[in-house]
Amino acid sequence: MSAAPPKIRVLLADDHAIVLEGLRALIDGEPDLEVVGSTTDGTAVLDLVAQIRPDVVVLDLELAGIRGTEVLTALRGLADSPRVLILTAYNDGESIRSALDAGAEGLALKTESPQHTVAAIRQVHAGQLVFPQAARRWLEERTRDGGTGLHLTQREREVWALVARGLPNGEIAKRLGLSGNTVKFHVQHLFHKLGVKNRTAAALKHASAAPPSSPPR
Repeated sequence: MSAAPPKIRVLLADDHAIVLEGLRALIDGEPDLEVVGSTTDGTAVLDLVAQIRPDVVVLDLELAGIRGTEVLTALRGLADSPRVLILTAYNDGESIRSALDAGAEGLALKTESPQHTVAAIRQVHAGQLVFPQAARRWLEERTRDGGTGLHLTQREREVWALVARGLPNGEIAKRLGLSGNTVKFHVQHLFHKLGVKNRTAAALKHASAAPPSSPPR
């Protein structure tokens, strides 16, 4: 018999101890998942990641001592950053956008069933970008007045400028400190906003629009 594949190692960070207990019990009940650490203190996350090297960090947006997006930004600065799933009670547009801009691979809502969270952990670990339907609806609504490219966020303008330079998603991810999947999401959403279907058309539109932003060098 072949050996079983290694379990997905999960670090939990949430400011409610009761939520951590529930998540730990749920995840440890899955044959392919294992909780290797947990904390209610956002400032402890980086040290824990360095010590136990989890595969996936399940991170609340609201943490004691620091915002989840700040923790996420710091994680993205690590040479070997784990994948991050944001778990939040907030499904408003700005929370979704902040998670995307900070480089999360996924976002799950606490209002959904616990099995959604378990499935999202597996998907994020597999390299998929995971966002709930509520997030996708909000993003679609944001694009209804965005066909001219005048309503792009700063992050979208940065991605657009680098696409116009001919850089592939992997290089854009390195320049902006994002995951490849997050860049892919931004590019797809950018194309929709601009009303284009490929990178060449996006580059041509960038040349004619001349947005007032400079991409990172």
